Amino acid sequence: MQYDLTDLRLFLNVGEALNLTRAAERSFLSLPAASIRIKQLEEAFQTPLLIRQAKGVQLTQAGELLLLHTRQVFRQLECLHAELHPYAKGVKGRIRLLANTTATNTFLPEALSRFLGENPDIDIDLEEQPSRDIVSAVIRGIVDLGIVAGQVEGEEIEVLPLYADELVVIAPLGYDAIAGATVSLAELNQFNSIQSFLDRIAQGLGKRVNLRIQVGSFEAVCRMVEAGAGVAVIPRACLPRPLTPGLRLISLRDNWARREISLVRHRNHHLPQFTESLIGYLLAAAARQTAGGQA
Repeated sequence: MQYDLTDLRLFLNVGEALNLTRAAERSFLSLPAASIRIKQLEEAFQTPLLIRQAKGVQLTQAGELLLLHTRQVFRQLECLHAELHPYAKGVKGRIRLLANTTATNTFLPEALSRFLGENPDIDIDLEEQPSRDIVSAVIRGIVDLGIVAGQVEGEEIEVLPLYADELVVIAPLGYDAIAGATVSLAELNQFNSIQSFLDRIAQGLGKRVNLRIQVGSFEAVCRMVEAGAGVAVIPRACLPRPLTPGLRLISLRDNWARREISLVRHRNHHLPQFTESLIGYLLAAAARQTAGGQA
């Protein structure tokens, strides 16, 4: 073979960054050295791997295939390092985790804080993504674990239920446009929301989301609603406890508002022991989230 692990790590960084300069920096290589290594990889496989563009690069079909196998190579190396950890020092494990907005605003911070505190030799790459994108990333092997909301489909996916949640409407006290204790999405005129999810639901109803303001957290959403900026649809688990006195809670009658928060993993991928350990922390934190919500 005319390539080594340094070449494969560089190509993995190229595939993730789609930028040769940033990939070289992540690989602790100069840009000329990185360019030479990519050229040697293409010569070794006798096919172009990258399409150079004015802003960054794109992978060819051969490049996409190499990226897939490269991820598997490094996943296996992580398993190797983890199993040899009792006999070696200085080995750092890495877990790639995607989570939806509900998870990052509820039990996940506690779970990761405990895990990282008790496992100083493990790093976690966490990114927030919509649930449908998370499932795709797990299937493609881009990440090790994902936390999603709603129904999950795919033979390659193993699903571990975490807890049940529902989307609810919050409105300011005195808001009289909704008379009862329940409402359907079709009856709402304006709301802030979990945007991408409710956009799809609204389109199916022949409606359009009238987004009046965007803020960065559920806590900020609650403050804006209390101040009279509109109404909002948010997960019940993300409500302040106790409920802010200036807010009114209204249940959604729509079936899709009740959903399962689940952990997903690839059914056929062997994960290092430290990743299996993180799953235990996530399950325990989710159980505490459920107990807290029922208290």
